[in-house]
Amino acid sequence: MKPKITEIQIIPVKPKNGLVAFVSFVLNDVLYLGSIGIMTKLKGGYRLVYPTKKIKEKNINIFHPIKKDFALEIEKKVIEEFENLMKKYDRHNSFNS
Repeated sequence: MKPKITEIQIIPVKPKNGLVAFVSFVLNDVLYLGSIGIMTKLKGGYRLVYPTKKIKEKNINIFHPIKKDFALEIEKKVIEEFENLMKKYDRHNSFNS
């Protein structure tokens, strides 16, 4: 099953500890997912970080993809949207638009 991702909303934040934005979207027209972090990778690029809740010393996953290919499809679509948004607001590219 290929994920259908719609209604992507990206909220850029002041970069801190690799976090550059939060994203929410609708998955397969039936499930809203939010509070997903967009983080920079050490070797360049971005990755998604799904929300967790800390209980005592343990982080409990709220939700996350189980299948790697499904997760990669979501990541690809979201990061593509994020990069397009960043290009739109990049001061250096604004003269070329």
